[in-house]
Amino acid sequence: RPHSRAPVEVQCQEARLEVTVHRDLFGNGRLVSAAELSLGPAACKHSRLDPSQKTVTFSAGLHECGSTVQVTPDSLIYRTLLSYDPSPGSNPAIVRSDPAVIPIECHYPRRENVTSGSIRPTWAPFNSALASQEKLLFSLRLMNEDWSSERDLSAFRLGDVLNIQAEVGAHSHVPLRLFVDSCVATLGPGAGNEPHYAIIDFNGCLVDGRSDATSSAFVTPRPRQDVLRFQIDAFRFAGDPRSLIYITCHLKVTPAEQSPDALNKACSFSKARNAWAPVEGTRDICSCCERGNCGQRP
Repeated sequence: RPHSRAPVEVQCQEARLEVTVHRDLFGNGRLVSAAELSLGPAACKHSRLDPSQKTVTFSAGLHECGSTVQVTPDSLIYRTLLSYDPSPGSNPAIVRSDPAVIPIECHYPRRENVTSGSIRPTWAPFNSALASQEKLLFSLRLMNEDWSSERDLSAFRLGDVLNIQAEVGAHSHVPLRLFVDSCVATLGPGAGNEPHYAIIDFNGCLVDGRSDATSSAFVTPRPRQDVLRFQIDAFRFAGDPRSLIYITCHLKVTPAEQSPDALNKACSFSKARNAWAPVEGTRDICSCCERGNCGQRP
């Protein structure tokens, strides 16, 4: 490349992120214009230009421009997108540049010390300590093929399998069993967006596995009671050019000693047996999956 620095540089600051884009974005000598670049689903415009360095800089708060945040046991991960949308040339019959989307992430550790003023310890009554222990930390992560770590790349091709791991941090608790009550895929953040597609529904029925030519299912046995894994075949929404899909899930826990039932279950459909089967519990708790009615959502 003509420039020695990376074409896109990201600085993750305490409450903001700063993205510096070299206008020779593709290293081919053609300078993109600032108007062709935007940050996040909200399409925020640049904050400043540097003609001498040929750079465009975006500066935004971590929660601005439509960024999303993911909570894992160890990190807060803020995600957004840098979009390049080339303007049409003078001759509409030909195209010399393709649009591009560059994913951007800022990772912040949850367990490290932070800068603050002096802390004066105080005695807290037992009931406030108990209340703090009742907070549960849920996480939902895309994992690599052997489930050993989080997947680095979030891009999938049709035909790929998504490994999704749901987990709850319950270090100060009685043993808990985790369930995924529902999962909905949409083209925008939030389960209420249209169009939407139900992956898990009816209090733990993996309904995507009921579709033709899919192998989607919960993984059995669980590695631990407070972890639940499932696999779904990659898909996109028909008739829509967007390839970014949001998956919103509702996670819940029960005491591990409580037997699974119709409202607390993890059921997959087996095409070989043409029947629903639970990760644990008796088969009858899955019978309502076929009816599409498993009682009231708790």
